[in-house]
Amino acid sequence: MNIKIFTCNPIEENTIVLYDETGEAVVIDCGCSTKDERDELQRFLATSNLTPVALLNTHLHIDHILGNGFMLETFGLSTRAHRADEPWLLNAEECAARLGLGKIEPLPPCRYIDEGEEVLFGRSRLLPIHVPGHSSGSLCYYSERDKLLISGDVLFRGNIGRADLPGGNARQLATGIREKLFILPGDVRVVPGHGETTTIDRERRTNPYLS
Repeated sequence: MNIKIFTCNPIEENTIVLYDETGEAVVIDCGCSTKDERDELQRFLATSNLTPVALLNTHLHIDHILGNGFMLETFGLSTRAHRADEPWLLNAEECAARLGLGKIEPLPPCRYIDEGEEVLFGRSRLLPIHVPGHSSGSLCYYSERDKLLISGDVLFRGNIGRADLPGGNARQLATGIREKLFILPGDVRVVPGHGETTTIDRERRTNPYLS
């Protein structure tokens, strides 16, 4: 499986494209907020001969969904996310205004997905893992074959997601990381929703919030 990461919007969110040799792709957390960002994503898909077949969200905080309307209009894809995060979708315009992101395009409704409900594309598969605590519906997407974890805002390099927003719970978050993510092989690459990549082993050994 191949991966391409775009840094989008003023909050520097990681928009992720996963694809394999078949040319089928999934886009995770499309945070494109400007025409230039949307054009860059679309140009990469076109020049790489990729067909996006699914749009996924790790969670529905505003910085991770700003490009969902674009994905529906351009590729006919509605996102899949955990039902527990639905309130964030319903309050997206208010959240955007509070963060100074201006008026946003109408956001499409979700198709809901739960832990263990596999996402298949090309010859690849992703397994959603529900790790609440940053938001009630936070999902991580795991490829066992490729030793890859898309962690959203659950786990970062040397940090964990903030837990002071509605639906957040710091103890629940830390417990979920230890019980569901730290049991994965140490060489699993972790791609977070912001910032640099890391590995499960590195975070088990050195993450100060989980020692």
